Amino acid sequence: MNESAMRGRSRSYETSLDRAGLALGAGGLLAGLAVLLLVVAAGQRDALSLVASWILGTVFAMLGITAVATPLWLVLHLSGLRRMWHAAALGALLAMIVFVAGQTYGFGLFDAPPSDHRTWLYRWFSALATSGLLAIVGAAIGAAMWRVAYRRA
Repeated sequence: MNESAMRGRSRSYETSLDRAGLALGAGGLLAGLAVLLLVVAAGQRDALSLVASWILGTVFAMLGITAVATPLWLVLHLSGLRRMWHAAALGALLAMIVFVAGQTYGFGLFDAPPSDHRTWLYRWFSALATSGLLAIVGAAIGAAMWRVAYRRA
């Protein structure tokens, strides 16, 4: 292998605190947009309600990203796992875990209404399917945040 090919493989990515903050803001805005689109898809057309859903979605998404994703992102960053697909995989995994937990009563750890085995199985399949769609959105948000935060060293 020639020297230029070796250099191409060993490229690393760097970030700074200000770019990480901008990435957090971008992730919050994109998640707020996703919330807004879900509210529109649900049939809401009142302008004030749409603005409120976007603002609340942005604020709560930023809080969630800060509380849940930032410590895990820091572990990836310090481990040298700084590529776009790492950020996208983290976003998808966290979205999947959070939304499956939300739909299955904390993975069955909290009290759920009484139901039979088939209903419980249907709930799990439904949770995995709908959370899979939201995991795609989480991966896209993670990739966008990576693009804002990282530059080649």
